[in-house]
Amino acid sequence: MVQSGQPNMQQILQQAQKMQQQLVAAQQELAEAEVTGTSGGGLVTATVTGSGELKALSIDPQAVDPDDTETLADLVVAAVRDANAKAQKLAADKMGPLAGGLGGDLSNLGLPGF
Repeated sequence: MVQSGQPNMQQILQQAQKMQQQLVAAQQELAEAEVTGTSGGGLVTATVTGSGELKALSIDPQAVDPDDTETLADLVVAAVRDANAKAQKLAADKMGPLAGGLGGDLSNLGLPGF
């Protein structure tokens, strides 16, 4: 028996299924999306997927100094961090609207940035 003003259980289940489908679609979109981060004025470029997987790393020969590999390592780390920060922002932008329907907590989904 449904009381007036209370949502129908079937409607709640349909809404939950729709949200789940949207979440799966957004996760797939993130996995396929790629973002690029740079450091050293573009000497080092890192490309990661929206889910944070490193796909490519490019190092300009000008960044390679055999006597100073520490700087090159720092540039690589900075480029990867920049790319990951962009991936986290992309994830927040894509998943944020869905968070409202989940109580706003996406930390249990294992997504980068949450």
